[in-house]
Amino acid sequence: MENFLNELPELAKEKLVENKKYFQKLKKRTPKNLDVVMQELHTKEFKKTDCLTCGNCCKTTSPIFTEKDIQRISKHFKMKVVNFVSQYLERDADDFYVLKTSPCSFLDLNDNSCMIYDVRPKACSEYPHTNRRKFIQITDLTLKNIELCPATYNIIEALKLKLPL
Repeated sequence: MENFLNELPELAKEKLVENKKYFQKLKKRTPKNLDVVMQELHTKEFKKTDCLTCGNCCKTTSPIFTEKDIQRISKHFKMKVVNFVSQYLERDADDFYVLKTSPCSFLDLNDNSCMIYDVRPKACSEYPHTNRRKFIQITDLTLKNIELCPATYNIIEALKLKLPL
């Protein structure tokens, strides 16, 4: 896994133009079964992918924290919302709450486990979003996730084989 992680940014860069063109074509002629295909590819990939062997998403990016996430996690820590926000979060360029630090403050670097897994942000529980309904709407996000997530890279490569355009 570590070798693949080291190679991933370069592999993603090499595939970027190809992937952008693929997604543009996919948007023009979106198959009715795209979401079903994506669900299948996602499920198949995550049967063989253990996120705990990677943790790259938690080490390199921050999820967006919704108000519900903030309230739920603050309650978990028995903290006031304002204290949780001031200790862990900041506003990004799009005015979303994100973590102040990277890697994630709640990542156990010894085993890549999440210390708040049961109350984690919605964005974390849905990552890498490849099984989401209306997948065609998040292709820009997927292009970014290909650079970080080996599973996303594999899912998109499998998609191009399954639905060649």
